Amino acid sequence: MPETIATDTSATNQRVVSIEDARKSFGDTEVLKGITLEVKRGEVVAIIGASGGGKSTLLRCMTLLEKLDGGSLSYGDVKVATDDGTGRSRYGDAGALKAARQRFGLVFQAYNLFPHMSVLHNVTDAPIHVQHRNKDEVEAQARELLAKMGLTGNEDKVPCQLSGGQQQRVSIARALAMNPEVLFFDEPTSALDPELTAEVLRVIKGLAAEQMTMVIVTHEMSFAREVADRVVFMDGGSIVEEGTPQQVFENPQHPRTREFLSRYTQ
Repeated sequence: MPETIATDTSATNQRVVSIEDARKSFGDTEVLKGITLEVKRGEVVAIIGASGGGKSTLLRCMTLLEKLDGGSLSYGDVKVATDDGTGRSRYGDAGALKAARQRFGLVFQAYNLFPHMSVLHNVTDAPIHVQHRNKDEVEAQARELLAKMGLTGNEDKVPCQLSGGQQQRVSIARALAMNPEVLFFDEPTSALDPELTAEVLRVIKGLAAEQMTMVIVTHEMSFAREVADRVVFMDGGSIVEEGTPQQVFENPQHPRTREFLSRYTQ
């Protein structure tokens, strides 16, 4: 039987999301090897590392796109998955999963906008139909968010009429329209050229300045160094090193971290 929604009365208001001893395999390949990570309110965590190190899989497990094989996951007082006592993860019921999904937003690499919907409709659809909020209130918020993204005047366009950078900013506005407690980014600039990348990074920096809680998987080392409160270096399915940007970039302790960062101009 699925576990019913549970609350953790010892959780503080500071902990937005936490994952403990997370393990995930695809076939015989172990992709996550006991990952433990906690993100606090207002914190920006950048996850870096070589391709294949488990970064995106970790993000997909934290956002319920994949299920953990072992370990636990919680959003504040909502326990999404717990250890069943045998080393396997046991997931909560539909109520727990729904409650968790209300607490985060996810911005994908490839925008994932509805191609037949206008920009405004893309942003308002989920708040109206999933959260059942007032249409006028949602549309007003959506227009404010699009203005914040520098997209005023594009409300009635469809995604194919926008640049890649503009589409990604619509994706960010769509995620923010759900009023999430934490925003996840999975390589948000990987599909963009340098000029469009700069547009999106400016928006994310602005959110960081407003103390939006964010977890960002990125290959943009200078961006991670500038915007993150904490940098997590993953390799081979494990967290090898974590600390402030100054600690990780200027004085890495692990040989693998030093090797990885040596590829980038400091």
